Amino acid sequence: MTRHPLHVQASRFLVVGLFAAVVDFGSLVALMAFGVEHTPAKACSFLLGTCTAYLLNRRWTFVAGRSARRFIQVLVLYGCTFVVQVGLFAVCFPLVADWSGSFVTAQVVGFVIAQAVASVFNFLLQRLVIFRSVD
Repeated sequence: MTRHPLHVQASRFLVVGLFAAVVDFGSLVALMAFGVEHTPAKACSFLLGTCTAYLLNRRWTFVAGRSARRFIQVLVLYGCTFVVQVGLFAVCFPLVADWSGSFVTAQVVGFVIAQAVASVFNFLLQRLVIFRSVD
């Protein structure tokens, strides 16, 4: 397996991230529509989006085979990302809702802020640490 250059990995990471964000945000909106509170809804939607992103990034973005070590590293990374993303959403959602008076605006703005910070964090650690070399 050959490691792709930075621009290819970044482009693929962006495509995968956009797809995973659709899964994440769609799940968030659906769960909240069914009455799940914003923080547990974000926690569940994060897990769905994260599983999607990991599977696609491992195979397509970083072209890496299965590895127990890498899987454990990804679990630790996503655990940290979970805290960052759900925490940022938990802070942003009520602030934006109070400021804007709009539930939908609060969902979108809170999601975008949390997703953007988590995405940069994830890409850098995956490229520089977890997938720095391929099998």
